[in-house]
Amino acid sequence: MQIFKYPEKEEWSKILARPVFESESLFDTVRQVLDDVRLRGDAAVREYTLKFDKVDVSDFEVSKEEIEKAAQHVSLQLKQAIEMARRNIWKFHSEQQHEQKEIQTSPGVYCWQKALPIEKVGLYIPGGTAPLFSTVLMLGVPAGIAECKEIILCTPPDKTGKIHPAVLYAAKVAGVHRVFKIGGTQAIAAMAYGTQSVPKVYKIFGPGNQYVTAAKQLVSLKDVAIDMPAGPSEVEVLADHTSNPAFVAADLLSQAEHGVDSQAVLVTVDEALVEKVLEQIDIQLEQLPRKELASKALENSKIIVLKTLEQAVELTNEYAPEHLIIATHYYLGVAENITNAGSVFLGNYTPESAGDYASGTNHTLPTNGYAKAYNGVNLDSFVRKVTFQHISKEGLTNLSNAIILMAENEELQAHSNAVKLRLDEEDEDFEREINYRR
Repeated sequence: MQIFKYPEKEEWSKILARPVFESESLFDTVRQVLDDVRLRGDAAVREYTLKFDKVDVSDFEVSKEEIEKAAQHVSLQLKQAIEMARRNIWKFHSEQQHEQKEIQTSPGVYCWQKALPIEKVGLYIPGGTAPLFSTVLMLGVPAGIAECKEIILCTPPDKTGKIHPAVLYAAKVAGVHRVFKIGGTQAIAAMAYGTQSVPKVYKIFGPGNQYVTAAKQLVSLKDVAIDMPAGPSEVEVLADHTSNPAFVAADLLSQAEHGVDSQAVLVTVDEALVEKVLEQIDIQLEQLPRKELASKALENSKIIVLKTLEQAVELTNEYAPEHLIIATHYYLGVAENITNAGSVFLGNYTPESAGDYASGTNHTLPTNGYAKAYNGVNLDSFVRKVTFQHISKEGLTNLSNAIILMAENEELQAHSNAVKLRLDEEDEDFEREINYRR
């Protein structure tokens, strides 16, 4: 890990630079795949699946029989763990439903919102080096709570043309309607444009590699909505003399093992903690099956020593980490000053792993500093809020002068006329008040 002791503020932005691959450089390659799938549908998807995943898949959709059979290959213990996670995710996200009240903004003017589900959503679950069945729960459960009418899932097949049993089981318990054996850019294209097998969706969710990221960015320009900009996963641990070095090392390594482009950052006001954490990293790293991946990620990871917690908080808000673990003496007070983070974990006994799997919060979060402007996936991600209004003649009369004056000063005479004509209407039947509203 790279170590920076007491850097000047002017150096912070350079130190905090992420090892991000510029997805724009992939756009030409990705655009070719997107256009091909848009024009040729399933035939193009099959060709790219053979080319990139090295497997010939003739029937992309996973059958109900395959899903039932997969469940038999998931241990009872894992099923119980998945159910606990599903239940907690459901509890947390279901509480995000709020009653939309009718507001009388002025006499005779009534306005309200109605939350409606996004009818068709597509979930992308990467294959890569790990079966991310936890992400199936994180996306499928809130989509179900929102009552999305069509929830489809795409994930790449293995070399035998199959999906990992735990992914299929998680899709079943999460309420996913249809699952397809498609990965990479071709999966994003299939969901964005629709093919003979895959329905077109209105919004695409889920993480992915640099090609998937580039594909999501391109299709979001005019074809379909996406959840958020994505990038390599990251964690920051904010620590002081009360932190447990073994815990800190474990949290840094849990992020590093995601992939070589992941980033782990330790920010501390206790210089003595640094060597203790590095010792623990060496010890724990030797026990990891994904040691090689984690080691490469640590090369791009940072340890930053600062003088005060105030500086540490300021630097943290500048970095805007995807995951932030605050392992300090007065962590609640520190947390009050955090403004930019995807998800915050408080105290020595709140590892990032809890949020990744089973505490109930969502692990689909903004990376690459986007936490300054974006939040993670939540129930609102799967709904759109439509506004309604009803105005009586009295209400329109009260608003009329302001509307007419503003419209005519913007030189939009038809807007003004739309009010004037109504006020001049003499047919009393036209003006009958509607007693039932919403």
